[in-house]
This record gives sequence, structure tokens and C-alpha cells, in this order.
Amino acid sequence: MGRTYKTEGIILKRTNYGEADKILTIYTKHYGKIRALAKGVRRVTSRRGGNVELFNQAILFLNKGRNFDLLTEAQVTKSFKTWRKDLKKVVLAYYFVELVDKLTPDEQASQAVFQLLSYYLDKLGTANLPELTRSFEEALLRELGFGVPQELKQEPGSLKDYIETITEKKLNSQEIAREID
Repeated sequence: MGRTYKTEGIILKRTNYGEADKILTIYTKHYGKIRALAKGVRRVTSRRGGNVELFNQAILFLNKGRNFDLLTEAQVTKSFKTWRKDLKKVVLAYYFVELVDKLTPDEQASQAVFQLLSYYLDKLGTANLPELTRSFEEALLRELGFGVPQELKQEPGSLKDYIETITEKKLNSQEIAREID
């Protein structure tokens, strides 16, 4: 990889940095999970601010940096508008990206994980949410090599507790889901 590179990615997380910048956690097709600095995107006049919204899938142009890569341009390819106004679906999308963020190591590429996340974010607009949740959890765990224990395969519902034992951390998105129910 040279100093500048282009890749496709899905925005997993955004953190404010300084007065006008954001640090983005992005799951990319070719480089896995990376962190990039998006300068000036918090300014009202920023043209790139809308392109780096949470869950957006975009073509990204980056410069390699010492601490963070620097985002120079982003072109949205999918913004998933069909479900963005439905709070339950947004919470589920947040759960999906949180799982990918917590279960995947930095800079370990997996096109299969990228395709899986993109596919399930697409399906949010039309699918049965409890079935979609379980299906995503199982597919992601299988893809990452964790699998699902035999005793949990027959149990209905989410695999959240099992996933929390793997990550050794609580999942924030499930707390939010509980509050809106």
C-alpha cells in the first residue's frame, strides 16, 4: 500500500476530535477495520460531513498517516435511506456495526465480513428484525471462526450474552434497544 489509497468502506463509529474533526472507525473491503481522521467535517460549511455519516457505505480516498490515516474524499455508494427514519432499525444497524467493531481486529482484511455487513444493512429495510438479528449474529460468528455452541443453536433469540463473553465487554447498543422498547 502506497502513501495514498482508495477503498470501499462502511462507517462503524465516529468520535469527535478537536474543534472540527472526527475520528472514523471504518470497516473496509480491502484493509479490514481502520481508523481515519476526517478533518473539518464538523464545520457547518463542510461538504464531506454528510458523506461520513454512521452506516454509510462509501468509496474512500485516504492518505497513510503515522497515527491515523487522513480521509481526503468520500463518495457515498449506499446510505440505506429505506430504514434510517425507523428507530428500531437504526438501533439494530448500530448493533450490527458494534458487533463488527468489537469482534474484528484492526487492519485484518476480510471481504466476506464486509459483504456480510453490507448485505444485512441492506436487508434491514424489508426483513423480520428478530430473525435478521439472529441470522447476522450466526453468520458473523461463523465467518470470524467463533461459531455457535451446539447448546445455543436450538435456543431462540439473540446471541448477545454469548457475544459478550467473547468480547469480554457489554454491548452498548442492546442497552439503547431496551430503553426504546
